[in-house]
Amino acid sequence: MATNPDQVEAQPASAPEAPRTTGARKTRHRGEGQWGMGHFTPLNANEQFKKDDDGLNVRTRIETIYAHRGFDSIDPTDLRGRMRWWGLYTQRKEGIDGGKTAILEPHELDAEFFMLRVRIDGGRLTVAQLNAIAEVSQQYARGTADLTDRQNIQFHWIRIEDVPAVWQKLEAVGLSTTEACGDTPRTILGSPVAGVAANEIIDGTPAIDEIQRRFIGDPAFSNLPRKFKTAISGSPLLDVAHEINDIAFVGVVHPEHGPGFDLWVGGGLSTNPKLGVRLGAWVPLHEVADVWAGVCGIFRDYGYRRLRNRARLKFLVADWGPAKFRQVLEDEYLKYQLVDGPAPVEPSGVWRDHVGVHEQLDGNFYVGFAPRVGRVDGALLGKVAALAAEHGSDRLRTTAEQKMLVLDVPAEKVASLVAGLEALDLRVTPSPFRRGTMACTGIEYCKLAIVETKERGRSLIDELEARLPGFDEPLTININGCPNACARIQTADIGLKGQLVTDDQGNQVEGYQVHLGGALGLDAGFGRKVRGLKVTKDGLADYIERLLTRFQAERSEGERFAQWAARAGEEQLS
Repeated sequence: MATNPDQVEAQPASAPEAPRTTGARKTRHRGEGQWGMGHFTPLNANEQFKKDDDGLNVRTRIETIYAHRGFDSIDPTDLRGRMRWWGLYTQRKEGIDGGKTAILEPHELDAEFFMLRVRIDGGRLTVAQLNAIAEVSQQYARGTADLTDRQNIQFHWIRIEDVPAVWQKLEAVGLSTTEACGDTPRTILGSPVAGVAANEIIDGTPAIDEIQRRFIGDPAFSNLPRKFKTAISGSPLLDVAHEINDIAFVGVVHPEHGPGFDLWVGGGLSTNPKLGVRLGAWVPLHEVADVWAGVCGIFRDYGYRRLRNRARLKFLVADWGPAKFRQVLEDEYLKYQLVDGPAPVEPSGVWRDHVGVHEQLDGNFYVGFAPRVGRVDGALLGKVAALAAEHGSDRLRTTAEQKMLVLDVPAEKVASLVAGLEALDLRVTPSPFRRGTMACTGIEYCKLAIVETKERGRSLIDELEARLPGFDEPLTININGCPNACARIQTADIGLKGQLVTDDQGNQVEGYQVHLGGALGLDAGFGRKVRGLKVTKDGLADYIERLLTRFQAERSEGERFAQWAARAGEEQLS
C-alpha cells in the first residue's frame, strides 16, 4: 500500500535519534526501511516484533512465565524471534527429512527443545568455565556441546524449564548467552593465541573486552537490521576469517605510528557471498571500540530493513563503496578523521588454526588439537579441563576452525599433555583431512538443513585417511546442510552444499553441490562451481579421492589445491 504523503512515520521507542545525514534529503516513502533516512515504519514481521518489544526483554518472561508453564505457554513471536537474543533457537523435530524443510510451517518443524549457544568472545575459557559447560551438557543437554566456527559452544536438547538453571550455572563462572543469536552484535572472534604468540603484531584482547563491556546487551545496539559479526586479531596468520565478517580489525604495523589495526567492513557469505573491503584506515588499539560502535551505528541507522535477504551490512557497503562508507563513519559518527594505513601482510602459511605444539612468548607452550568436525560432548570437555589443570594450565581457547587449544603448558609437561589428548582421539598431529574438515549442525538439529553433516564429515575423514594415507597437503573440506554457508562452503578448497540430488536409479537422495578452489588468507576468493556436478552422499568419498588423486598427479611444484582447481578444466574436476 502506498504511503500517505501527509503522514509522518512514527519513530519506534527502540530506535535512537536519527543522525543528521550529509547531503541527503529525508523523504517520506518507505524506501529500504533505513532509520537514518527517516523510515521507521516496520516493513516485515521481524521488524514489527522488534519494534513491539526489545528482544533483550524476553529473558524476564522466560524466567517468570515460560520456565514455569512449559513450552506450550511461549508466545510464538518470542519463540521464533526474541528468544534468539538470549542464544535460544528451537531445534528440528526428529524424523523430518530434508525434502520437507522448505515445505512445512515453522511450528511443524519445531521440537519442544532448544539449541542454546554460549557466547565465548575471543574463544577464551578457564578450566572452571569449561567444567561448567561440561556440567550443563551432561545435566541438561543430553551430552551435546559442539564447537562452532565462531568460537562458540552449542548445546542441544535444552528444555525451557531448565534455561534459568543453565544461565545460573554459566553466569556463575562469567559465561553468557546474551546476544549469541538474533539481530545483534554476535560473538566477537579473536585470535586464540592473543597475548601469548611469539609472532603477534598486537594483542586485541583489550578491545574485545571494551566492546563487550560497553555495548553487548545495550539497547542502543540490540535492534540491528540483521546479525553483526565482528573479528579482531593481531596475529600475522590472519586467524579469524576477517574477510567474511561485517567488521574486522586486522593487525598491521603503521610505518609512523606502529602496531594497530587495518579496518575491514562488509564481509559475509550465505547465498550472496561477499568478501569484506578495506577502508584504508589504521586504527590504534584505544580507538577500536569507538570505531566499532561507529560502524555498528551505521548498520543500525542505514542498514536495509525492508527485505531480510538484503539486510546484512555487506549490501550497504556494496552500494556505498568504501570511500563513502569511511566518510560517513568519520563525519557523522566518529567526528574525526581516521589515519590512512597499510594493508595486512599476506600470511606465510595456509593453516590458521594453531593446531600442534607452539612456544609462547613466556617460554611455555600452547597445544592445539583437532576434534572431528567440532563434534565433542560434555564428558569429553570435562576430561579436557582435567587434563589442562593437571598440566598446569587454567586457560583454554576455541578457534574459528572448530578446534581447541590449551595454553601455558610448561615444556616438561607438553609430551604428557599431547599423549593425554591423543588418547581421547583429540589429535595434536592430525591428518590434513582431520585438520581441514568442518561441518555445520546439519539436519540432526537445524530446521533449515536439507542433509546430514556431522556424521558425514566424521565418516569422510576416516574414509579419506584410509584411501589416501600419504596425502599431506593443506586442504579444507567444508560441509554445509543448506545454502546458508554456516560452514563457509564458498571459501573452502572443497565446499559441499547440501541438497537433494538424483542418484543413478532416479531416486532423490541426500547429496551436495560442489564448490572448488575457494580460500581465505592466501588468494582469498570464492570457489568455482562445475556445471552439473552434484555428488550423492554415498559417492562423496569416491569423488574426493578421484579429485585429489588427479591434483597430486597434475599439480606443478608448490601449487596449492585452490590454484590447481582454478586452472583445471571441468572434466578434470568432475
